[in-house]
Amino acid sequence: MDPILDHIQRIYPLPAPVLQEFAALLTEEVHPKNHVLLREGHVEHKMYFIERGIARAFCYREEKEITFWFGAEGDVVLSYNSYVADKPGYETVELLEDAVVHSISHNDIRRLFDTHIELANWGRKLAEQELIKTESCFIGLQFQPAVERYKNLLESNPALIQRVQLGHIASYLGVSQVTLSRIRAELRF
Repeated sequence: MDPILDHIQRIYPLPAPVLQEFAALLTEEVHPKNHVLLREGHVEHKMYFIERGIARAFCYREEKEITFWFGAEGDVVLSYNSYVADKPGYETVELLEDAVVHSISHNDIRRLFDTHIELANWGRKLAEQELIKTESCFIGLQFQPAVERYKNLLESNPALIQRVQLGHIASYLGVSQVTLSRIRAELRF
């Protein structure tokens, strides 16, 4: 099975005809490293599925980039504010590697949700999964020391450390790059 369709099926299994209708609306896009998929302050009109590559979402605050999400193969990229409320997104999503993504317009996905209960359920499961990830990240930032957040990141996504600049990881963990270097040195002993 196509890797993107496999990832779609993992979110919520779809009957073959519905999956094929969904797949027919996906457009493959190839982008270079540093390409911006979503831009803060813009109403976005597409949802993306990452086939190959890695991305990060960040916001600008006090002239600093604050990373709050990483996505890799199989992940979905969209601005929830744009999709749900048709308002400008608060995030910028940048590709950290050359990437292959598959896009679908918000209008097409909404139409599929309206015409196929299975796809509406797929969308609900996606939203539930993303809510759990967001809640877990928020709780970690609020209640866990930086070393625990780093350990959790290593356990949940060990390849990330090899693929992403340490400055982005430090920002994601809410620490300086110096603090992250110290944490990494302590864990090596």
